[in-house]
Amino acid sequence: FYGPAADWCIIGLLPAYLERQHSSLVMMVDELVKQSRHPDSGFYLYEHEKLANTLQRLEAQEQPVLLIGVTFALLDFAAAFPMQLKHTVVMETGGMKGRRREMTRAEVHALLKEGLGIDKVHAEYGMTELLSQAYSNGDGRFRCPPWMKVLVRDEEDPLQVRTSGRGILQLIDLANIYSVSFIATEDVGMVYEDGSFEV
Repeated sequence: FYGPAADWCIIGLLPAYLERQHSSLVMMVDELVKQSRHPDSGFYLYEHEKLANTLQRLEAQEQPVLLIGVTFALLDFAAAFPMQLKHTVVMETGGMKGRRREMTRAEVHALLKEGLGIDKVHAEYGMTELLSQAYSNGDGRFRCPPWMKVLVRDEEDPLQVRTSGRGILQLIDLANIYSVSFIATEDVGMVYEDGSFEV
């Protein structure tokens, strides 16, 4: 979806996850940081001022940056250090972790767009049980890699499963070859004819 990690400076703003051992999200971002090999790639805990300075320097260099952050941390950063990002893709991974009131994705994205001067907010949909993730490039629709598929089941009848429509999302991830490849989530969503979906 985004090309080789070596084309990017990859920055993780994942405080709640960094404080826990064995986070699959931290493991994924850490692997991307290693593959990027950019000297400024890495993690920021609560160092918002340092992150702001780094982003401003990278923006001046027109360096493509992928800023992957947990939702509450991105909102806190955007409020404390508003800026205009032109060469940075901001990707939220969901999650307030009890730090803020729950908000709709549209509310979150509106605040991030305003605070960080961006046209769209990218998003990742994944979970620790899955080896694969789906990504949204800012249009609100998530797209899966070819080995991952999303189905939808009826909210009242769990045996009614369809390839498109509104209901509870069910995931097939064939990358989970040595674990469970079929996950029944509690997430409500809309699956479209082309296989893309909203949560």
